[in-house]
Amino acid sequence: MLIVAALGGNALLKRGEPMTAVNQRANVKQAARALAQLVNAGHRLVVTHGNGPQVGLLALQGAAYKPDEAYPLDVLGAETGGMIGYMIEQELENALDHARPVATLLTQVVVDSRDPAFGNPTKFIGPVYEEAEAKARASVAGWTIAQDGKKWRRVVPSPRPIDIPDVRVLQLLLDQDVIVICTGGGGIPVLRRQDGSMAGVEAVIDKDAASALLARQLGADALLLLTDVEAVYRDFGTKGERSIPELTPREAATLDLPAGSMGPKLTAAATFASDGKLAGIGRLDQALEILAGKAGTVVRQTSEV
Repeated sequence: MLIVAALGGNALLKRGEPMTAVNQRANVKQAARALAQLVNAGHRLVVTHGNGPQVGLLALQGAAYKPDEAYPLDVLGAETGGMIGYMIEQELENALDHARPVATLLTQVVVDSRDPAFGNPTKFIGPVYEEAEAKARASVAGWTIAQDGKKWRRVVPSPRPIDIPDVRVLQLLLDQDVIVICTGGGGIPVLRRQDGSMAGVEAVIDKDAASALLARQLGADALLLLTDVEAVYRDFGTKGERSIPELTPREAATLDLPAGSMGPKLTAAATFASDGKLAGIGRLDQALEILAGKAGTVVRQTSEV
């Protein structure tokens, strides 16, 4: 099977951990071992990943520049894609004892300049601030800010991905039996001009939405959205919570879950599984079990729920 495995932020940084290179390396090493199990089971593999904490860190470092000299989000996305891809690539090669070639591809993802998200930024990035400091920074840097719990943070547009032109290169690599790491952080957001040329744009694309689009364009057999939670739950966080072992795409698309938790994953799973394929959501270390329908939440056309 051709599997697209999307790694959640826990693959790089566990909740509450300082964002150091040492911590990220240790977590990536664990992730690589789990991914190697898929490869050793005979599956072809494409790996995607998030970049929220990392792009926030780079944006914070960019605050040392004058506002008109700071690097834009598309460039920061490319930088994080290279950094994280390097770590995953190296540790996956090590986990496979260098028996398979692994390559990282910086991936452009086309969005629409007319997407309503550009007029309604909602994606939090970077550190939190007290309200007064957030407003002062926003005034100088031209940010849009929003309240995040008791603090304030920068928000940026998160438009829907509509095309991945680099799929042609990805397919060439897959045809040569290469394990590919790509579409990091949802990919590098670009606009396609009327003359066919492309240019970067200030945005951060949802990683799960981009992974679902990638899986469809590659004709993948399965999409695994891997995180640190065992499954999708009804009434999560209450005494009556219960895991959901299986859903149809329609059930997944209509299940009301918070946008900041499992919501985007369910939407992505429903989009991919609507083609009759399998999408799974669950723990990284249970990837093989999710694929077999023995763990996590599986989204496919036939459901017993």
